[in-house]
Amino acid sequence: MFQISPSILSADFANLQKEVEAVSAAGADFIHVDVMDGHFVPNLTIGAPVVEALKRVSKLPLDCHLMISNPEKYISDFARAGADIITVHFELSGSDRSPLELSQQIRAAGCQAGISIKPGTPAASIFSVLSNFDLVLVMSVEPGFSGQKFMPECAAKLLELRQEIDRQGLKVLLEIDGGVNLETARQCTAADILVAGHAVFRQASYADAIRDLKNMKGL
Repeated sequence: MFQISPSILSADFANLQKEVEAVSAAGADFIHVDVMDGHFVPNLTIGAPVVEALKRVSKLPLDCHLMISNPEKYISDFARAGADIITVHFELSGSDRSPLELSQQIRAAGCQAGISIKPGTPAASIFSVLSNFDLVLVMSVEPGFSGQKFMPECAAKLLELRQEIDRQGLKVLLEIDGGVNLETARQCTAADILVAGHAVFRQASYADAIRDLKNMKGL
């Protein structure tokens, strides 16, 4: 069974507390928080103060995906705000720190460390650093905007990463984000966690949507 991390990028921001409480009650496993700086990706979203507000109203782990340049400057802010998982990008622009140094900084701040790769980055690029992370996030759209179409070629990376994680004997969670729905989830069975935006928040019943997505693993 998949774990589900609804992305609040697709939620109603005017009623964010109610939205988070609703998906929590509907069976979500995480709350996915997309943080964009308008530089590393072409969109500007939210910062640590929103994470702090979410922490006050959600008992679920906050799964914070930092799509930002120089993440080392902000990791401590998000950790203090209440992030449980902090994911940074392998394709860092302008960062002064390596993936290993970033993972050490995230863990030292008391969070689980994640690393993400864009659609154009081969899975093998991160094989050598897998042991330093708790989670790998495969992007199946170009990061920046919700509602994009799933890139099926990215699903193959999940299998490559699963095989390598098993070969190294690691306990690293695999997550996929971008265009995930009941149809595309069938291609993602090597993943542990599905990030779902429209597939949850644009449905009439959050509980039905989450239940159906969870049950797609292995079908």
